[in-house]
Amino acid sequence: MTGARPRLLAWLVALATCLGACAPAVGINEAPAGQAVPASPAQQAPASTAPPSATGLALEPQGTTAAAPTAAPTPAPPPAPAPPPVPQPYALNLYQEGDFVPQYTFDWCVAASIQMAHNLIDDTGGGTWADSTQQGELWEMARARSSNSYNGANPFGWAQVLTEVGVGPYTVVSIADYGAALQTAARAIADTGRPVGLVMWSGRHAWVMSGFESIGDPARFPEFSVTGVRVQDPLYPHGSGQWGPSPEPNSLLTPEQLATQFVVREPRRWSSELPAGYLLVLPVAGA
Repeated sequence: MTGARPRLLAWLVALATCLGACAPAVGINEAPAGQAVPASPAQQAPASTAPPSATGLALEPQGTTAAAPTAAPTPAPPPAPAPPPVPQPYALNLYQEGDFVPQYTFDWCVAASIQMAHNLIDDTGGGTWADSTQQGELWEMARARSSNSYNGANPFGWAQVLTEVGVGPYTVVSIADYGAALQTAARAIADTGRPVGLVMWSGRHAWVMSGFESIGDPARFPEFSVTGVRVQDPLYPHGSGQWGPSPEPNSLLTPEQLATQFVVREPRRWSSELPAGYLLVLPVAGA
């Protein structure tokens, strides 16, 4: 019996060891059945909701919200260009009742035209120039200032006397084109407020252009067209058997009607360095 007890004790120890080796091991993260497994510190921390940042890209600072990109404003379309101005009918006339003066002899057309030019621009009430004695004096002045007094008073003497008596200054021009001559005369009246002298009948007679009608204001439209010409013929009512009747004072002639008597000056009529063309005794602008 004494030897059996130690053997029994040794057998029990071996049996206990065998049973311990056959029992399933419980992991460190596992709990026995029916018992909750406590979470590890890493498992207890809330998972981050921020996506991982790409290399080289900065993350928005925590606590801020990235602003949504805004589209650039669309530029307003440029305003449509204004339509070009359209020339309208235009009229200018310096004539007033009493401005007309007849020539008192068949030679004094230049002197009578000088008197009418004074009347057309004199709005001071200083008196109308219409005296026959004065007309004779103006004729002699114009003859004395002309290049060939044998032919009477020519356009150069006409222009010089206009300047000397305070109506000018004036100059003499020759223009080859008829339409351009009418435009030049109309523009001079509009610019200066003074009449233009027309050398009529190839250089034999003097008229005064006191106004005009046109399509377009000369101050706004360089290429305006003259549609009518206001004239004063000091020979009225006599006229000419060769050139036709004299128009009434302040008549409005069409360019075609004027062209029957306003023609190119003949160079042989009187000596001049001016080329052949339509001759104007023209007021100088800005004087």
